[in-house]
Amino acid sequence: MNILFSDRYRYFIYRSGCDMRKGYDGLSGLVRNEWKKDPLSGDVFIFLSKQRNKIKLLHWQNDGFVIYSKRLEKGTFELPKDNSIEITAHQLQFILDGISLSSIKKRIRYEHTNVSNFIGESGVSAMR
Repeated sequence: MNILFSDRYRYFIYRSGCDMRKGYDGLSGLVRNEWKKDPLSGDVFIFLSKQRNKIKLLHWQNDGFVIYSKRLEKGTFELPKDNSIEITAHQLQFILDGISLSSIKKRIRYEHTNVSNFIGESGVSAMR
């Protein structure tokens, strides 16, 4: 699947096996009833078959639903080991590409924290 996934969306994965015959209405019904989430939110909802060889992504795009689907001829899609339902765009890409999530190790990187450049009454800058 050659789709670019953005960090501006949230990605939710349905951990129970899903009936892959479900379409737009069936999948959006699962989102509403199982997750109590709004399928029109713009978030991406991910569904795997019980055999984990099929995957569907449901996404609302301004004027309608889009479903992306993929069926593997061999092998299965991996679920993240933790039981969370929210995953990152990178994790989704790894799942689709068949990369083992347990083998991924993220190296330490600098993260900039936003500190205001406020100068108080004493004339001393809050930044150091």
